[in-house]
Amino acid sequence: MTKISPSAPVQIAIIEDEPAVRRYFMQIMGVAEGYDIIAIAPDLATGRGLIDLKPDLFLMDIGLPDGNGYDLVPEIKAKCAAKVLIISSFGDRETVVKALSAGADGYLLKDSSPQQILDGIAITMDGGAPVSPAAAVYLLDLLRAPAPASQAQAIGEADSRLTQRETELLRSFAEGKSYKEAAQALNISPHTVGTHVKAIYRKLEVNSRSEAIRQAFRR
Repeated sequence: MTKISPSAPVQIAIIEDEPAVRRYFMQIMGVAEGYDIIAIAPDLATGRGLIDLKPDLFLMDIGLPDGNGYDLVPEIKAKCAAKVLIISSFGDRETVVKALSAGADGYLLKDSSPQQILDGIAITMDGGAPVSPAAAVYLLDLLRAPAPASQAQAIGEADSRLTQRETELLRSFAEGKSYKEAAQALNISPHTVGTHVKAIYRKLEVNSRSEAIRQAFRR
């Protein structure tokens, strides 16, 4: 698992309306090295004001008093380079897909253990796309689902960009696997994974695994 360097702490902004959950996140970060919580917001309106702080990462809830957390994601992405890791109690298909389609870099459920949350942050900051197993099922369904007849030709052309192995690799990333874990699952070397990833980025015109996954299920 990628380690966060204590000399370069990750600056984190939290958007969460429940005080107990905010304290929980603060406790998790407090016992781990390499994190600096720079701001906390209880709703979208206040959270919007945190974008100018340009944190490295937003930890964001979905069900906020004045709207859905994923509605703020496109604005965050447009105004700064921060990653967005959703941590929510909502694990239904529609919410997961909307959040990731909006540009979220990962999606964890609130019943994740402290270590899973820390691992999720590390994966996100390393360019990965951590997704809780329950939520990953929906991404796999989207990758496997047949295209509607009206879109079959266009999607077929998009899918033809990727080889079967490249598609399998994207599915592994959608499950939250790291480079090493994906290499083991596909019985290939990490170096080969890197070669495939470069090809995927080039073909889909993206710069990270999370972008590649979003592009794949959008197509």
